[in-house]
Amino acid sequence: MAAVSEGKVNVQTLKIEGMHCASCVAAVEKSLAHVAGVAEANVNLATESARVTFDSGSADLAALRKAVQDAGYEVVVPVQKVSFKVEGMHCASCVAAVENALKEVGGVSDAAVNLAMESATVSFDGSSVTTDDLVRAVDETGYKLVVESEDEGAEIESELEKDERKIGSARSKMWTAWAITIPIVLWMIPEMVWGYTFLGPVVYNLGMVLLGAAAVIIPGWETIRSGFKSSVHLTPNMDALIAMGTIASVASGIIAVLHQFGVGPAFANFAGVGGMIMAFHLTGRYIETKAKGRASQAIKKLLTLEAKEATVERDGQEMKIAVSKLVEGDIMLVRPGEKIPTDGVVVEGESSVDESIATGESMPVDKQKDSPVIGATMNKQGFLKVRATKVGRDTFLSQVIRMVEEAQGSKVPIQVFADRITSVFVPVVIGVALLTFAAWLIFPSFFAGIAVWAAGFLPWVNPNMGPVALALFAAIATVVIACPCALGLATPTAIMVGSGMGAQNGVLIRKGAAIQILKDVQTIVMDKTGTITEGKPGVTDVIALDGADRDQVTALAAAAETGSEHPLGMAIVEYASKLEKVGIPTAAGFSAVSGRGVKATVDGKQVLVGTTALLEEEGITLAEEATTAKLRLENEAKTAMWVAVDGRPQALIAVADQVKPDSAAAIRELTSLGYEVAMLTGDNEHTANAIARQVGVSRVLANVLPDDKAAEIKRLQAEGRKVAMVGDGINDAPALTQAEVGIAIGTGTDVAIEAGDIVLVQGELSAVVKAVKLSRATFRKIMQNLFWAFFYNIIMVPLAIIGVMHPVLAEIAMAASSINVVTNSRRLQKVNIQPGA
Repeated sequence: MAAVSEGKVNVQTLKIEGMHCASCVAAVEKSLAHVAGVAEANVNLATESARVTFDSGSADLAALRKAVQDAGYEVVVPVQKVSFKVEGMHCASCVAAVENALKEVGGVSDAAVNLAMESATVSFDGSSVTTDDLVRAVDETGYKLVVESEDEGAEIESELEKDERKIGSARSKMWTAWAITIPIVLWMIPEMVWGYTFLGPVVYNLGMVLLGAAAVIIPGWETIRSGFKSSVHLTPNMDALIAMGTIASVASGIIAVLHQFGVGPAFANFAGVGGMIMAFHLTGRYIETKAKGRASQAIKKLLTLEAKEATVERDGQEMKIAVSKLVEGDIMLVRPGEKIPTDGVVVEGESSVDESIATGESMPVDKQKDSPVIGATMNKQGFLKVRATKVGRDTFLSQVIRMVEEAQGSKVPIQVFADRITSVFVPVVIGVALLTFAAWLIFPSFFAGIAVWAAGFLPWVNPNMGPVALALFAAIATVVIACPCALGLATPTAIMVGSGMGAQNGVLIRKGAAIQILKDVQTIVMDKTGTITEGKPGVTDVIALDGADRDQVTALAAAAETGSEHPLGMAIVEYASKLEKVGIPTAAGFSAVSGRGVKATVDGKQVLVGTTALLEEEGITLAEEATTAKLRLENEAKTAMWVAVDGRPQALIAVADQVKPDSAAAIRELTSLGYEVAMLTGDNEHTANAIARQVGVSRVLANVLPDDKAAEIKRLQAEGRKVAMVGDGINDAPALTQAEVGIAIGTGTDVAIEAGDIVLVQGELSAVVKAVKLSRATFRKIMQNLFWAFFYNIIMVPLAIIGVMHPVLAEIAMAASSINVVTNSRRLQKVNIQPGA
């Protein structure tokens, strides 16, 4: 349970137990929506959670919990465990005083104080109690409480263990149901096939009632209780349908037994059928629970990726500490084969790091001094010293987990349509079942004719059961065959798998709605600087003149620029530093000529780097061929600088904001997928068009000031186009927000970008292709799930109404429908979203 406050507006995520189908979702949403001050309530069946936006001045957590309980469900109270150091204790009385002070704080479930270790471990409701509340309570008793650590690892393990317990409980109920039901089946077969009743009709009917009731009540008690509670609160759910069907089946058996003793009318015994219905229902519930657990594996995998320990250097000593005890500024020692404990910057050493958990790219990334590194990534080769820059909930991994959870808790627009149906689904089904029962009694001849016809090819149809028994048979089948579960799981399971898959590929979906909207976008607008290009100048061309050695001249130019702080000069120095055959010599007599370039003496030679005007001032003549080459470079939106040595032009060095290596390929693929790609830039049209030609952009929006970017998006939208904006998430925030879908490009650890609906961890445009393909694949799964959920009900319910669907087969079909939706969503993991695929 996590809350984010913003003024008086609270966003609260509640974990909810007891929901089994879309009707449960609708019931909880309806109950929460009726709480005064609640602006929005989104309930997710797959994650079993509710995300509620409310005015904290009108509503509080207690009111939200009560609303959920009134609907017949339970809010899971998260227990947070925190260890503290306690100062000022001297004896057992001190221990008792501190323990009592802590236990008296509302929301504290347990407190254990240790005198020898001078520590306290407190378990409390993290949604209603803060560490400040605990510190204040202890301070008032005369002692001091110091926060030592928050055991996040234990919280992660607890979540995983809870999932395992849930699967184990579902498995246990399933096997218990079958242990009771298998004897029912074995006893029923001789009677159904040969008309032979083992131990006689009386014992047979009584046995069916006892076994059927045991199967319904013992393993199915939670289902019966849930159905009853939801019905009492007038929000019947899927369990209510199962409860009605199984209880009615057992009741028919009781009537049949009473008839054997001369009390009541003759009646068909469906008690065994009730037990079988419950067994198949619990089998479906188990498979569904297991499949849902697998569908959410991505987020659980992220939770377990972080390192548990870190080796740090403190006061000249090397020591191992828990990752939770790291603080910003710690120097971490990371050896080959070890995980980097938390986000940081390399201060010493060189290595390659596997960052696939962050970017989805399998190739290791080279790291050296000043390189940023991401926590939980794997150091492959060299020894690194890393200064911790982010710890705890500020790390890259923590941000990714929060974004994935946020996406999994959100809804896509199409789910609103499904929700409208599921909100009335169960009451309608109950009404249809009652009408079915009545129709069979009112028009017995008509339905009996159907039964006689169906009996010719369906062995379970028995037209001789009598009109009331036939009516009940059809009504039970109608109740248990209807399946709102599949409708409720159709969207959230696909989003769960899709968002987790995106996180593993460096595509973080912050808002689920972006999945649906992105596929309908017609124009993708990209900011030039930092999105299509690197965002910093780099050397693109070195043209040697008059037979000069290209690398030697570059080294001389870099030497002359070493004393310059101009970005163009720094680009030349960086480029020359990577040349293998030559080094950068030392310059003397450096001087900068404002607006023209630099002068320096290098190895006794006079070196000039700068504009045509600088060379002309020095009386240096430029050949026509060289001047033509410079003009060509400038037409390519590059800044060309002359390098002259001892009065003779020796080279042209061109510098430009370089296009990212994959930009052209990514734009080409987006175009082939049917999108119009536009480039947004503050550059003049000449420069902008040169870059556009280089990468294959068809539409250029040039001379756009930063403040006018959102206005350009509005203008495109006014043309009737749906627009996605790709930018760096800082300068482009207004445009990202204005667009139907904002795609923010992060770089490494810089993923906390609030303006984007989708955040790309990589700085490359190929990640946009991944996002588009993931969006299309996920929405395709949602549509498939909804189709099969609706198709199933449209086909199966009428068959049940006319009496040709056996209740047990109906329950099997219903369970299969839910399982199919979850497993179909899991197939999304096999889709290849890589560029070029």
